[in-house]
Amino acid sequence: MYTTLISAGQLMALQAAKARLMVFDCSFDLMDPTLGEKQYLQSHIPAAVFADLDHALSDKGTPDPKTGAPQAHQGAASGGRHPLPSREKFAMWLSGVGFANDMQAVAYDRNGANYCGRLWWMLKWAGHEAVAVLDGGLQAWQAAGGEVRSGPEPSHFQSNFALGEPLRRLATLEEVAAGLGRSPQTLVDARAPQRFRGEVEPLDPVAGHIPGALNRPFAQNIGADGRFKPPQQLRAEFEQLLDGRDPATVIHQCGSGVSAVPNLLAMELAGYPPTALFAGSWSEWSRNPKLPVEKG
Repeated sequence: MYTTLISAGQLMALQAAKARLMVFDCSFDLMDPTLGEKQYLQSHIPAAVFADLDHALSDKGTPDPKTGAPQAHQGAASGGRHPLPSREKFAMWLSGVGFANDMQAVAYDRNGANYCGRLWWMLKWAGHEAVAVLDGGLQAWQAAGGEVRSGPEPSHFQSNFALGEPLRRLATLEEVAAGLGRSPQTLVDARAPQRFRGEVEPLDPVAGHIPGALNRPFAQNIGADGRFKPPQQLRAEFEQLLDGRDPATVIHQCGSGVSAVPNLLAMELAGYPPTALFAGSWSEWSRNPKLPVEKG
C-alpha cells in the first residue's frame, strides 16, 4: 500500500501485477479551467480517470450576483473559490467513477504537484489510506517510458465507496479566526511571495495574508528534477520555517485550499505527524470584511 508518494516504476509494477488500482489525472489551470481536460484528452496514463478540480473536487454553487464570485453550495464543507464538497457528495462521485474501498488510488498532474494533492487529501479525509501522489507527475511517467493514451476512457461500473473516519483534519474559518493571537496556531501560507506580501492579487478581492502566517510557496517542496525533495532536506527546511513552533499546531492554507496540500504532504514526508488544512484559505478569509489583513 502506498500512502504518500509512488514512483513511476512502482506504478508500472502495480499495473503489471494487475493490482486493484485507479489512477486519477488532476491536471488543471486556474487561468483556463478548461485546459486540464483538454490536456487529459491529448495524453494521459492509460485508464486514468479525469478528476476536474472545479467539478469533481469542488462544490461550487451559483455565482454571487453582485461580485460574480463563486459561492459554496449549501452543505459544502468549506467556503472559498474551491469549496470542498461534503464527504458524502465526494463519496458519491468516487462511486460514480467506480472507485472502491479495496483499491489503491494514484493521483497525478502535469503542474508540479499543484493540483493532484487535492484528491490525495480528500481521499484521506474520506477515510481512505491507500492513496499516493505520483512523484514527478506525468513528466516522470513519460521519462520512465510509461505509455500514454489520448481520447476519452470507457466508463467504469458504479461502485459503492463507503466513507471511513477522517484520516486528516479540516480546519474551519471560525477555528482559524478564533485562534488568531489566542491559541498556539501556526498558519503556513503556500502562495507565491508577492501574493503573500500583498503586492499583487490576481484572484481574490483583497491582497495580503492572514496575520501571523508564515510563507512557504508550495513549489519549494519540489526539486530540480520535478520530484519532491528528499525527506531530510524537507525536514531541515520546515524546521527553519517553524523556528521552534510546535509542528502539531500547523494549519496549512493558500489561495483556495489546493496548493496548500503539497506543504502538508511534504511535512509528512519529512516525518511529521499529519497537520490540518484550512480549505477555505485566503479566498474565504478575504471575503469577510470583519477579518484582519496583514501586508508585507
